[in-house]
Amino acid sequence: MKIFRCKTCLNLSTRPRIEFNEEGSCNACQWAEEKITTVNWENRKKQLKELLDKYRHFKGFNCIVPVSGGKDSSYVSYNLKHVYNMNPLCVTVKPPLAFEVGEENIKNFSNSGYDLLSCTPDPNIMQRINKIGLIDFGIPLLGWQLAIQAYIPKLAVNLGIPLIFYGEDGEVEYGGTSKTKNQISYNVEYSKSIYLSGVFDSLLNNNFNANELSMFSYPSDVEISKNNVIMTHWSYFEDWDSARNFEIASKYCGLKSRPDNKKSGSYSNIGQNDTCLYDLHTYLMFLKFGFGRACQDAGIDIRRKKMTREEGIEIIKKYDHWAPEPYYDDYCKYYKITLTELQSVFDKFANKELLNKIDGKWMPKEYIF
Repeated sequence: MKIFRCKTCLNLSTRPRIEFNEEGSCNACQWAEEKITTVNWENRKKQLKELLDKYRHFKGFNCIVPVSGGKDSSYVSYNLKHVYNMNPLCVTVKPPLAFEVGEENIKNFSNSGYDLLSCTPDPNIMQRINKIGLIDFGIPLLGWQLAIQAYIPKLAVNLGIPLIFYGEDGEVEYGGTSKTKNQISYNVEYSKSIYLSGVFDSLLNNNFNANELSMFSYPSDVEISKNNVIMTHWSYFEDWDSARNFEIASKYCGLKSRPDNKKSGSYSNIGQNDTCLYDLHTYLMFLKFGFGRACQDAGIDIRRKKMTREEGIEIIKKYDHWAPEPYYDDYCKYYKITLTELQSVFDKFANKELLNKIDGKWMPKEYIF
């Protein structure tokens, strides 16, 4: 199968579920154009107001926002509370191997005036799930992703707060299936298949009992239906702009960037500053699919017309193959594996059609542009 990049934003055709039109433009770029020419944002803003008005009368909290202290969840929370006069319950799931700046950001967020419920799933269960994610699926943050996606709607059921606002729909915004681009909400099956890469049932059935997964399992379909739980993305309602989100979060929620001495595999340090395991996540992405965090960040800026395709190419050549070696010791201690075992995971998932191992490091066989 021929491997190629989007003619506009440099998305690689190996990206899961990505689609291209006859002109070679990926669905993320097509969506970026539709947002300018086709989408009726005033109508979607009206839909948002109508949705919020249905829940505004709730005593106490009337919606839930999963937050990390980062730019996007802070932006959503700010808008709900200060623009639309809602009373959000902000919920954070503590990640393993948290960066100091990540912990500072979530503290600053709360101190800027938000009710924050902090959840810490059993670290031993989290570690076991993450280790299975790393070794079996190449998904090193599987446990954390699972808790964010599964426990939040379960909490909504338990607290009787059925309206949940996640940030952006990454599939629509960055390249993947476009099936939800005109859907105001999504369901549990979409969450399992997209955000958990379809591995949830295998994980649930083969490795843990129900009690161990109490914070890592979804509410039942009956509970979802009975409680009318609505999961939606803020990006459905307005043109998603991560740079704007960062400005608002910095100004009103005390958001700080990752220090320059903390490498990230990209030219940008404004996002994904929760945990060094995210750097492992994007490195596995590079190994499996041939593109890394720099490609993803450059694509966002190209679609925003803040960067040319030529500039993006140079950035990819410089950063995309970056391996998170500064954190290898942390990874080995966390997963309870040796460096040799960690590197064997890299070798296992490396796409040999795209990459060669040179002096112990996986590099592109050639740069496809």
